[in-house]
Amino acid sequence: MAPLLELRGVTKTFGSVTALRDVDLEIGAAEAVGLIGDNGAGKSTLVKILSGVYAPTAGALHLDGSPVSFGSPADARRAGVEMIYQDLALCDDLDVAANIFLGRELRRRLGPIRILDRERMAAEAARMISELGLSLVPGRLVGTMSGGERQMVAVARALQFQPRLLLMDEPTAALSAEKIRVLLGLVEELKRRGVSILLISHRFTDILHVCDRIVVVRQGTVVGSLQPHAQPAEQTMARMTELMTGDRVSAA
Repeated sequence: MAPLLELRGVTKTFGSVTALRDVDLEIGAAEAVGLIGDNGAGKSTLVKILSGVYAPTAGALHLDGSPVSFGSPADARRAGVEMIYQDLALCDDLDVAANIFLGRELRRRLGPIRILDRERMAAEAARMISELGLSLVPGRLVGTMSGGERQMVAVARALQFQPRLLLMDEPTAALSAEKIRVLLGLVEELKRRGVSILLISHRFTDILHVCDRIVVVRQGTVVGSLQPHAQPAEQTMARMTELMTGDRVSAA
């Protein structure tokens, strides 16, 4: 069976700077793949290509075994690829329900005009929040919420588009230990629902906890792929560090 999404020989240049070079990557159905690398390794450029922000300079993308080209984030979204950025891109002056439906608001007809159906959006948001096991109040303003609560709103909004592949950029960076546990549990639940995940994180423990495979990027090139459950965590962490830095590291 073909991977859900496949990159072959993807290269991205910005003038004389090569951000990615001949990148091959596969993401299977209902698979969680961790993407790690030092700052400037090319991780953000890679996910921006997957989410339609950038077009590759060279190489090809395949979805379900067929060539695909994303000219914009809207193209990627229509193909089932959704991105949660590190800054979350939420509207602080809107409530949870309005943020979840941002860009695809529900409307109802009032005579000759169509107005926002706030009651239906609140009800649908409450249903989704309950299904995900989250403790969010649909009518609460996002601007009054903690970083962890805002992260959950961003996840709920992404899921409203029913993605097949969810790209997450440092989702646990500003979360408490409890909120990290909730988010990682949510990733596991999404996998059970058949959603694939690409997770960028500097927290090795998060990657080891939920990812089926770990891909390491250094200086714009994929330098290795690891199976985190094939050996003790200490050995996997040492190997990840070696691949990221190019230096030999002892697991002890």
